[in-house]
Amino acid sequence: MHLEGKVLINAPRERVYEFLTDPNQVTQCAPGVEKVEQIVPGKSFRATASIGFGTIKARFSGNVEWLELEAPNRAKLKGHGTASGSAADVVSEMTLTDAPNGATQLNWTADINIVGQLASLAARLMGTVSQKLTGVFFDCARKKIEAGNPAASAAAGPA
Repeated sequence: MHLEGKVLINAPRERVYEFLTDPNQVTQCAPGVEKVEQIVPGKSFRATASIGFGTIKARFSGNVEWLELEAPNRAKLKGHGTASGSAADVVSEMTLTDAPNGATQLNWTADINIVGQLASLAARLMGTVSQKLTGVFFDCARKKIEAGNPAASAAAGPA
């Protein structure tokens, strides 16, 4: 399954990059993440997450490795996780570019492959659920990054 999208974040590229490449920060926005542990700082980490596809639930444990880190322009990672009777592999990449008024344009892709019991039981729901979860993730990340950016808060005006 291939997913991709664009997100405009009212913060400088350096701040966006720092947040999205820090496992302890970024996993605060990843739906279902229960635990994260850095294995090699700046290189790899381990995470445990519970994901539901309708009435079907799975708890994945896996490792994530940064393949490329090119601050503050792009990053690429790969992850492999297993759940009871299933496995998932993901390769994801982000590219950051300057946008007007000090904002950052984030372009991202994710190629996800799920095999085993979960794939056969929840195949029809995976695309819809994955799109929903990525929307939740990027909305949370954008808000957290912008909250740490006084210029974006001032530009937004009073709530």
